[in-house]
Formats: sequence, structure tokens, C-alpha cells
Amino acid sequence: MCNAMLGFAALAITACQSAPETPRPTLEPALEPGTIPAQTASDPAAVPSGSAIMDQSVAVTPPDKAVPTKYAVFSGLWAGRLDGMYDAKLAVQTISSNGKVTVTYAWGTLGDNHPGEAAGAGRIVGTTLKLERLPNGADVSFVMRPDRTLAGTVRLAGQTYTGAFLKQ
Repeated sequence: MCNAMLGFAALAITACQSAPETPRPTLEPALEPGTIPAQTASDPAAVPSGSAIMDQSVAVTPPDKAVPTKYAVFSGLWAGRLDGMYDAKLAVQTISSNGKVTVTYAWGTLGDNHPGEAAGAGRIVGTTLKLERLPNGADVSFVMRPDRTLAGTVRLAGQTYTGAFLKQ
């Protein structure tokens, strides 16, 4: 009888114990159409092969107060997809009061071009930021849209690629 009571007690204690909680996956909020999630190069598994990867040491210096707002809005890190499939990133690192900029531009696989990155310079005229020709021969420009996104155009090897870039 004593053993039976101990058995029921053990069964009751076991039944009262709850299984350890399994962590539930965190659900990401739905992205707006055209939204491009930021990717970091620190987790290679998070970056698909052929993606644009910008060196983590690339830094953006906020524009001085003397820089007109129409130029200052270009400052920052931008990410986009050309023709809806080719990754690209732009860091507008410095902007002077006359519209001259220093940039780093990173591209993923684009046509026959392998992913790469180039530091360069450019100039903002009106609402257009035009970069000097990149070492891979690409001519790159960005137009600031009223919704504060950039319309990017890349001309490379006789092809033209376009896409929207969002501030990260």
C-alpha cells in the first residue's frame, strides 16, 4: 500500500511538471512593397551568394549645417535592387556645401560582373547625384524622388539597369 501511494505521488509530481518552453520564432513585421531589408556581412549565411557586400568600416559623416537640405538628404546608407534582382548598396559618406560627395558603392552580381565595391566621388546637381565612372566601367546616378527614395541607374557594358534605393 505504501508503495502504491508513493507511485501515485510520483505520478502526480510528474504530471504537474511542465515541459520546458520552446522558444517561439520571432515573427518579422510584414515588409512594405519594395522594402529592402538591411543585410550585414557579419553573418555570411544571411547574405546570399552574389549579393552586394559593403565593408563594415565604411562610415557616413553627417553633413555640416552649411550643407543645403537638398544635398543633405542624400547622406547615409542606401540599399536597392536593380531590375528587381541585382543587389546594390550606396554609402554617401560626405557632402560638401557645393554638392560634391564622397561615396562607396557596392554591387552584387550584375550581368557578367562579379560582386565588388568601389570608393569614389560625385556631385549633386538639382535632385541628381552622379558618380564618377567606377573602376568596372559603370556609370551610376541617383535621382532623389519626392518620397525620399532614390531612383538608381547603372549603365554597364551597353546595358542599363534601374531600381529603387531605400535609406537604411
